[in-house]
Amino acid sequence: MKNALIWGTLALASVPVFAASHAGYPIQTTPNTGGEGTVQQSDTNAYSLPQANLSMTKRLDFSVGNSFFRNPWVEAPASTDARDGLGPLFNTNSCQGCHIKDGRGHPPGVNEPPVSLFLRLAVPADPVKDADVLRMQGFKPAPVYGAQLQTAALPAAKPEANLRIEWQSVTETLPDGHQISLRKPAYHIETPNYGPLPDNLLISPRVAPQMIGMGLLEAIPVADLEALADPEDSNKDGISGKLNQVWDLATKQTAPGRFGWKAAEPNVHQQSMGAFAGDMGLTSSIKLNTDCTPEQKCEQFPDGGAPEVTDKVAGFVTFYAKSLAVPARRNLDQETVQQGARHFNEIGCAACHTPKHTTGQVADRPDLSNQTIWPYTDLLLHDMGPALADGRDEFLADGNEWRTPPLWGTGLVKVVNPQAGFLHDGRARTPEEAILWHGGEAQTAADRYRQLSASDRQALIDFLNSL
Repeated sequence: MKNALIWGTLALASVPVFAASHAGYPIQTTPNTGGEGTVQQSDTNAYSLPQANLSMTKRLDFSVGNSFFRNPWVEAPASTDARDGLGPLFNTNSCQGCHIKDGRGHPPGVNEPPVSLFLRLAVPADPVKDADVLRMQGFKPAPVYGAQLQTAALPAAKPEANLRIEWQSVTETLPDGHQISLRKPAYHIETPNYGPLPDNLLISPRVAPQMIGMGLLEAIPVADLEALADPEDSNKDGISGKLNQVWDLATKQTAPGRFGWKAAEPNVHQQSMGAFAGDMGLTSSIKLNTDCTPEQKCEQFPDGGAPEVTDKVAGFVTFYAKSLAVPARRNLDQETVQQGARHFNEIGCAACHTPKHTTGQVADRPDLSNQTIWPYTDLLLHDMGPALADGRDEFLADGNEWRTPPLWGTGLVKVVNPQAGFLHDGRARTPEEAILWHGGEAQTAADRYRQLSASDRQALIDFLNSL
């Protein structure tokens, strides 16, 4: 067979917020990162609690959503008919399988199946001939293999292929002589079971992100994000973030994108239903088709209903995903953390990782409404340079561009999942490694980090670990 080698719950007491800023950006002086819904939790369950200001009635909905998010879906037909219809091709059998304890996934270890990292697939598109698919999907799926490589299958089916990752060690020496070992992934798609892979195949590795604060991010007014965008870099600061414009399946029109590694989804509901379809082979009312292609003949397998994820279940899962609370900041009074916050702003990190936002009014969700939050993201697309590029466009995002990921909860990432990695493909094992991979619009900030003294670099890392 032809192989393809591709490079590639406790609410906090109310704490007053004192105005402070450095280099034009605010400095957080309250532990309430997620507003009034912040929870004080810093153990392995730090990402799994409901908004602290969620009503008792709504907490029941959260619990129901949690059960569908956590428990495995099964092959149809089954007595567990509310959770049957898995596959026949899939990456995992539960949401929790990718989002480990509602946190980040990780690249597979040696002889470990790639559960919480997968490959998006595409081939180059013709802007004219493929205009409709580009408008609604943002890219052209690969022939036969579709939009995502599925490495698991039901017993009577065959997975699309196996995925193997090789790591190349890259040593970087900082100006003060300190050496840091980075790792660069090489992706091998092996033993494809549905014919040869396209010679012009484009791949994009994606590790599952953490789930906290998604409802709050959805509640940031789009006008505020538009105000941060500067696609032509009119102020000449080297930062030219832009809002992705994507297809909203419910309204059947273009809308701003804010979720996913390339901001290709407009809201939490569509993001969740897309994961059901792509990751588990489950249909919903807005995703009536999975990633199976006609050549794979998935229709010969029993389904779990039409759709398999009912609107009621979909509503519970979306509510759960929008209601996971943000854990509190820690160690705010430590001098190194305060010093690191100043460096974060001074060297330019805050130009993309916008510290502070205020949410708008959300119907029936007072817990998400009018909250002052500190997510450290502008939700915009930025050119991150060739070292992190995947060469694969997605709506307005080109092959070098990625959405600024929120930094809240960074210090608890490995508490929740010790194997978790940073960046879109999990290659960075530490926040410092992630910084050193930054290029493109972030090159200047990354170079300024390199120029800091060892103690100042550690202060900035201490700040990130306090989030």
